[in-house]
Order: sequence, then C-alpha cells, then structure tokens
Amino acid sequence: MAFGTHHVHVKTRDPKKTMQFYVDNLGATLIADQGARGYRVSLHGLQLNITPLIDTQKREQHYGIEHIAVDTDDYTATLARLRSNGVRVLEELPPNNGRRVCFLEAPDGVQIEVIEKV
Repeated sequence: MAFGTHHVHVKTRDPKKTMQFYVDNLGATLIADQGARGYRVSLHGLQLNITPLIDTQKREQHYGIEHIAVDTDDYTATLARLRSNGVRVLEELPPNNGRRVCFLEAPDGVQIEVIEKV
C-alpha cells in the first residue's frame, strides 16, 4: 500500500492575508480562489488549503499548524527578502551539517523553517 502527501490544511482568521504571505514570501502559487471557503496554493509542489474555521465541521477545530519546512538554494537572499518584507525571524540556528536554518513567523503564529540546501 503506497501513501503520498496530498495537502496541508491551514486554518486561519484571515485566509487572504495568509495566502498572500505564502505567495509573496515563499514563492507559492495560487491554485484556486474559493471565495469564502478560502484558497488553495502550491508551495513548491505541496498543496496548502487555507481556510477559515468551517461552520459545518463537527469535530474540534483550531487555528494553524506547528511548522512547515522549506528549503532554498540561496539562503542569504531568501533571508534578506523576508526581512525586507517585514517578516519576523524568530530564530537563526547555528549551522547544522553545513546548513543554515532559521524559523520565521507566518500569520496566526504558524512557524516556517527555512533550510539552506547544500
């Protein structure tokens, strides 16, 4: 039996702002604008469903996820662009196995880990 990753669902207070964050800062592309139901974006092949809380859902709901990790082949330029866009960098870690890593804050407190490709 084979499994693959289909999507990550991000629930947020402001779906448009959250979608725009991923597009403007992490190079995501908009797949679908679903109106009041939110957005679907491709984060370099990983589909993110970005929605508000869903009125008809019976199970408990909460905002956000712990973190999403992305990698970049130009860590220095990526970090400079994030900072120039006003993105809050939460922590820069010491290099690990030759890779620089940082965590930044996305809307609703979701953390994004940025990893340098080596």
